[in-house]
Amino acid sequence: MGIFYGFVAVVALVLLVIFGVGALGLDTLFAVVIPYAAIALFLIGFAYRVFKWAKSPVPYKITTTCGQQKSLPWIKNNKLDCPHSTWAVIGRMALEVLFFRSLFRNTKSELKSGPKLVHGDEKYLWLGALAFHWSFLIVFARHYRFFTNWECSVMTLVNNLDSFFQIGLPMLYMTDLILVGAVTFLFLRRVLSPQLRYISLAADYFPLFLIFGIAASGILMRYFMRVDIVEIKNLAMGLVGFNPAVPEGLGIIFYIHLFLVSVLFAYFPFSKLMHMPGVFMSPTRNMANDNRARRHINPQNPEVKIHTYEEYEDEFRDVMKASGLPLDKEE
Repeated sequence: MGIFYGFVAVVALVLLVIFGVGALGLDTLFAVVIPYAAIALFLIGFAYRVFKWAKSPVPYKITTTCGQQKSLPWIKNNKLDCPHSTWAVIGRMALEVLFFRSLFRNTKSELKSGPKLVHGDEKYLWLGALAFHWSFLIVFARHYRFFTNWECSVMTLVNNLDSFFQIGLPMLYMTDLILVGAVTFLFLRRVLSPQLRYISLAADYFPLFLIFGIAASGILMRYFMRVDIVEIKNLAMGLVGFNPAVPEGLGIIFYIHLFLVSVLFAYFPFSKLMHMPGVFMSPTRNMANDNRARRHINPQNPEVKIHTYEEYEDEFRDVMKASGLPLDKEE
């Protein structure tokens, strides 16, 4: 049922745009009000979640390790799998964020006939996740040109590499195809695997359908249902400058694309997509495993007032002396 609810929710969003813009003419609502509200909700929700995580106490060092900890000089330690210094933590975090190192080393277990438990690698999941995240990042960054007149040489190089094969006019971006293919792979993996399908909820399918709708509407705009790019940039520049003006004739496909993107922004802070900042806040990843060299004290621990034995003896000296209890010091 989760897949049904996720699909119906995205279809309902598309129909809402068609009815709102096509029938009621609510262009300003979908082109200005909703994007502003979505960005505000994204920023507030994002900051709230990160602030809430930052307030969580960390009483113990719970660094996830897979290698030899630093100890005696003649024992070689694993600097990335068991980081001892801040730079080692940064190195492991960089490999995790940029290349999904732990997912690359992930294994899956299957129960074969016998019965026999068989362990194997799951490199297809790593490759699909890597392709999805990197292509989505490039597609997202590629849209910067709609919000500024500044030419970025790095993004120009990325665009040239992305359209290296020079297929069609306008030229086909490889990341467009990779993004759609990666989303389809992640969706089929959930549907075809009985174990994943059993534990999957609507909250797992809805982002996949939503991102697929965003990618599909963007591809339709670029290659099939042509829209006025100049007017779209004027709208985007107006939104950035807080002086929006909705031009005529943008096309219903543009409003669908913009509305789905706005829904993704608004939904992001309250979903599992918050793993993006969450990986940086995880104590299993952002802490050095130097327990033997440095004592960890929880910074959130409240200050405890200590009542030493000397103070206790001074307070109850007369009673202890009258009871015949030994005293460490006499008056």
